[in-house]
Amino acid sequence: MKRVKAACITQTLHFLLKEDVGHDYALKLVEEEIKKYKNGLDKSGTKYKILSENTQEDGSVIIEIKKQYNTSPVGDYLN
Repeated sequence: MKRVKAACITQTLHFLLKEDVGHDYALKLVEEEIKKYKNGLDKSGTKYKILSENTQEDGSVIIEIKKQYNTSPVGDYLN
C-alpha cells in the first residue's frame, strides 16, 4: 500500500487586464481579483507560499505560487 506523505503543486498564474474597460479600471479589477484569489485560499485553509509576484509593463500580474495539493500534508515544501 502507498500513502502520500507530502504533496504540493507549483503554479504560474497570469492575472490579465480586461480589454473592454478603461486601463485604470482594468488595473483595479486585477488587484481585486488577486485579493479575492488569496482570500479564497485563506478561507479554504489551503496552505500556500507566494514564490514571486511581478507586475508586467501592461499592468497585468504574474504570480508563481506553491500550494497544498488537495488536502495532502505539505511536509517541508513550504519552508
